Amino acid sequence: MNERLKITPLGPNIGALVEDVSLSRPLSDAQFEQLYHALLKYQVLFARDQPITPVQQRALAARFGDLHIHPVYPQTPEAQEIIIFDTHDNNPPDNDNWHTDVTFIETPPLGAILAAKTLPSTGGDTLWASGIAAYEALSEPFRKLLAGLQAEHDFTKSFQEYKYRKTPEEHQQWLEAKEKNPPLLHPVIRTHPVSGRQALFVNEGFTTRIVGLEEKESAAILEFLFRHITKPEFQVRWRWQENDIAIWDNRITQHYANADYLPQRRIMHRATILGDKPFYKAS
Repeated sequence: MNERLKITPLGPNIGALVEDVSLSRPLSDAQFEQLYHALLKYQVLFARDQPITPVQQRALAARFGDLHIHPVYPQTPEAQEIIIFDTHDNNPPDNDNWHTDVTFIETPPLGAILAAKTLPSTGGDTLWASGIAAYEALSEPFRKLLAGLQAEHDFTKSFQEYKYRKTPEEHQQWLEAKEKNPPLLHPVIRTHPVSGRQALFVNEGFTTRIVGLEEKESAAILEFLFRHITKPEFQVRWRWQENDIAIWDNRITQHYANADYLPQRRIMHRATILGDKPFYKAS
């Protein structure tokens, strides 16, 4: 039996298409190893025509590690580890900014697996950007400036209180999430724990300030980095079809979900894989 995956790069810096595999079935060790190494190399992987149930999606994600249960997003009845993004006019999307998932916890996700369930007739693309390519494009003096600096990441920057006041229960859930997730620090440059490559690790969704700098210095540098990482040269853009799956390395990427499809509806399922504590180690 041929277990060779076909992997086709989609750009010079990030993204690859994976074929000749069914992700809804348990992967052999050989298949998983190819998928894992492709993820390290290409940072985000895409597969077409992969119908998958929440339970199967959870099993696939669990091959990579323990799974995160999100503090505020709704979950599928079959598997609480699978988040539902059901966006429409009465529940507009909140992922239309550049962000790295869940950087407001001590051990932000290693990665995530997103499955397309219901799509608008046009629009709703997702873009990913490579923190590695963005870091490597910086000048050597600027890299030295950022090396060893830490930045604060805050849950409330993306999850503002006013959005969670529709019901007393929802507001209480938000208050508990805020209590459990106080602001914390991560390195501005993150060393990948497996490949050892350096990547920018600040994101507009959760990063609020660089510690140790004057307020205006911090704001100016963050504003530059937020803009820098979103240059098209560092990106791949995916035009979803129903039953597509994307798998990404959350440690060294950011993504942006286009909110250009309202009033149409878009439903996606996400599994989030827990990672380790970010660190910086000079190369």
